[in-house]
This record gives sequence, C-alpha cells and structure tokens, in this order.
Amino acid sequence: MLTMPHIVVEYSANLRERIDLPGLIDALHASAIATGVFPPGGTRTRAAERSHYRIADGHPDNGFVHVAMTIGAGRDAATKQRAAQAVFDTLVARLAPLYDAAPLGLSLELRESDPALSFKRNNLHDYMKARQAGRDRP
Repeated sequence: MLTMPHIVVEYSANLRERIDLPGLIDALHASAIATGVFPPGGTRTRAAERSHYRIADGHPDNGFVHVAMTIGAGRDAATKQRAAQAVFDTLVARLAPLYDAAPLGLSLELRESDPALSFKRNNLHDYMKARQAGRDRP
C-alpha cells in the first residue's frame, strides 16, 4: 500500500515571530492531500525550529525554511515530482511576503522510505471512517 507523506518543516529560529506556523502547516498538509497522491490518514505534518544554524555568510537576518517529505515507496517519478512541486509551490506562495522582505532560503526534498526498514502501526484510518459515519470510535 502506498502511504504517507510525513512532512517536516524545519525553520531557523529567527523566523519564529515572522511565520504563521499553524497556517503554514495547515496549508502544506492540505496541499499534499489535494494532490490525490497521499491518503489523508497517512499524512503527518509537523514543524521543528532550529536554534543552532549558520546560513550563507552568517548574517543574523538570514533565514531558512526546509520541507522534508518522506513518502512510501512505489510511486513513479512523474507522480513524485508533481506532488513535491505542488507542496513546494504552496510553501513559496505562503512565504512570499517574507521572501520579499528578508534574506530567506526555501527548499523541499522528497525521499522514499525503504519498505523493509519502515515500520508503522496506524488506526487513524479507522477513526476517520468512524467520524465520517458520526461515531467517535471505530
């Protein structure tokens, strides 16, 4: 079964007050699901602030936002590229005002997990189906 993505948004601590982090997480999460490539129950989006970093010439105004997407193996290259581009386009659009105002590096990398080395246990799909049916539990 094709699963995931797990989306991790890393960002430099100097951007903490300049990014609408809940809005960015929601937008990236929705963008990944909207591609039709990933099941909602397998999609996880979270952020990790990085307080120790050095960017370019080390100027304290330099910032970064990097999105690491890990997906289950098995999708063709065109599908992976289309999905990654859609999420990256969302990142760029959401952060355009900041990009226009400050030195900022934006990046996204999509990786496939090795099925033999990826372990999962997930009842989220069952809970989602139950909620859609008006129940709290499966």
